[in-house]
Amino acid sequence: MSHSPAKARRTATLALAATAATAALTLTLVTSASATGAGAPRDGRPAAPAPSVSGGPESALSRITVFYGAYIDAVYDGDGTRAKQLRAAYLSAPLQRELAKREETNHADGVLRAQNVPLEWKVAYVDSGMGKTNADVTLTWSGSDTTRLHVQADLKTRKILSITG
Repeated sequence: MSHSPAKARRTATLALAATAATAALTLTLVTSASATGAGAPRDGRPAAPAPSVSGGPESALSRITVFYGAYIDAVYDGDGTRAKQLRAAYLSAPLQRELAKREETNHADGVLRAQNVPLEWKVAYVDSGMGKTNADVTLTWSGSDTTRLHVQADLKTRKILSITG
């Protein structure tokens, strides 16, 4: 039996096409499984979106959020120097003096209103008006105990002016 060059090319082309089709089908099945929840909960709920945080240097709310996150990290890490630097950078001078008096009287951290460190924190925007931004900061301790603080920052300087609660 003789093999013509045309027949050999056609056989090679069919083999290549079959290989490409198999690869495409495999990729389609893998991609489809990933997109439809290979990592999703088995009860049919969609997977939760990845956490994200955003902010901006001109936002007083961002400054409150960044301050509380960094301050809690510093206190948790036992880095008193960094905690003092953060207070100097983010808190108004009158608030720093007020917190020092409060801490002397109550023997507790004035920013956190406690002697220990919260396990979680959350900052929620309340409103803005008259040159100020207001936010609620919720600190979560062991178990489900929480402390809710009201924090106010100046829109112009973006410094934290008061912490109450």
